Amino acid sequence: MVKFMLRRLLHGIISAIIVTGIVMILVYAELDRMLIFAGDPSYTKKALNDKTTYTYETWEKYGYLDYVSYTDYLVDLENKGELDLDTKAEAVKLGKGLDENGKVDYTKDSYYVSSSDSETVAKYVREFSQHYIEKGYTIVRLKFIASATRASVAEKGGKQQLFAYKNIPIMKRMLTYFSKIFYVDSIYSAKGIDDADRKLEFTLHDPAYGGKFSPAIMGYGTNHRYLLYFDNKFPFIHQNLFTIRLGTSYTIYKGQDIWHTMTITQGSYVVRDVLYPSGIVEQTSDDLHSLAYVQGSYIEENQIIYRRYVDDYTNVDSLKDGISPLGYSFIIGIIATIISYLLGVPLGILLARKKDKLADKIGTVYIVFIVAVPSLAYIFMFAAIGRAMGLPTTFFTDQLNMEKYGKLVYILPILSLALPSVAGFMRWLRRYMIDQMNSDYVKFARSGGLSEREIFSKHILKNAIIPIVHGIPGAFASSLVGALVTERVYSVPGVGNTMIKAINNYDNGVIVGITLFYALLSVISILLGDILMSIVDPRISFTSSGR
Repeated sequence: MVKFMLRRLLHGIISAIIVTGIVMILVYAELDRMLIFAGDPSYTKKALNDKTTYTYETWEKYGYLDYVSYTDYLVDLENKGELDLDTKAEAVKLGKGLDENGKVDYTKDSYYVSSSDSETVAKYVREFSQHYIEKGYTIVRLKFIASATRASVAEKGGKQQLFAYKNIPIMKRMLTYFSKIFYVDSIYSAKGIDDADRKLEFTLHDPAYGGKFSPAIMGYGTNHRYLLYFDNKFPFIHQNLFTIRLGTSYTIYKGQDIWHTMTITQGSYVVRDVLYPSGIVEQTSDDLHSLAYVQGSYIEENQIIYRRYVDDYTNVDSLKDGISPLGYSFIIGIIATIISYLLGVPLGILLARKKDKLADKIGTVYIVFIVAVPSLAYIFMFAAIGRAMGLPTTFFTDQLNMEKYGKLVYILPILSLALPSVAGFMRWLRRYMIDQMNSDYVKFARSGGLSEREIFSKHILKNAIIPIVHGIPGAFASSLVGALVTERVYSVPGVGNTMIKAINNYDNGVIVGITLFYALLSVISILLGDILMSIVDPRISFTSSGR
């Protein structure tokens, strides 16, 4: 069985990679990359050359290409000690790139040097161009665009620009993405710290927990200050040592890690007394257990940070009273799954036993309705009925509305998910059990004197329930990924709603990250389903005969 499960796991992982790779090809290679600017307010505010450079810089953030500006090149030379400050200040002053007639006077053969460049500028422009052309980059030099009122002054966004770019092949992008999914924090993760100062610390009295008894492992040189800690919130033990990196969002979450946005709490800020590392106590919502390293952030000029902290561990998340998107999806999905099993299985058995009677006819009408009517239609129908009954049709996360509506906000999303699943279980069990009623083994059981109740419970139901048991892990796993349509209609701040927002805003990183998350959950659920099925039915074996 172990070999079988390992093979299944390997095949599942390969399948997840293939599915994610196909999605990456679709969103990065097939879709027009200009679509990512559809909802970008910064893009619309840019003009002329500034708009062009902003476009390439954004494409680099999204991973479409590698982008290097001429200024970045000079700064890199300065950091390496190959360029002094005064020379850099002179080299950065690009000429306008125009001749006396206002036309561009540089060519590729001249390595994008203009007659308007000084000797120093010409030297470094030539070196920059040669260096990146040899690496396969394309050089772009944008000419000076004069103002309509003053020829010596650039139009807004019209200053001269020089940069190099190279498109990143989709296969390289995929390899880079998959190689960075799992991240383990270590004392060598943070930059700018002396090796002698890098260490791990264990404390029984966590400073971020008010100095009370609470074990914690803290790191210095790690990205996160707290690697392992305890608190009074489920599951009571938390860690920042091992992190899943599904990618970066640049539209709906503005540069945040996708896994972080899926697991961070939402709602109203929780303000309480916080004991900062410097020893001062302030009323704030900062969560010190999320402290992360930001090189150079601890400076006297920033009085708030300088007053609260003692080093560069200054980046914190805020503590909120809500639940994470993953949490909302799981709560709604898990309750809906339980309801669907509790109602669907008994009702399916009832329809089979009451074949062609009133109960069967009513159940069949319900099944046909769910199958025939588009899911979006009956979800809106449930919402309309709920609204008429006074139930909230919009999900709230803030404290004020949650106090007003309480758990009522969960009712309609749960019912919208559960009722279609109930119909699915009813249909499957009814069809399978009716098919089996005239089977030879059922006739044999009847001839042996068994009652119809015994035949249904010990023979027909036992066989019919196996595929349903196999789907239990998948049903629970799917609770984590949320329901796209349901969460969107009821404004549930879950993972499914996040996926819809990402699609609408062309946030490719979120689309790819959640797709991979879906795929991995599917692999796990299939494996767990196989194991559960073998437990329920001893006849099923994962070992080959004769081995």
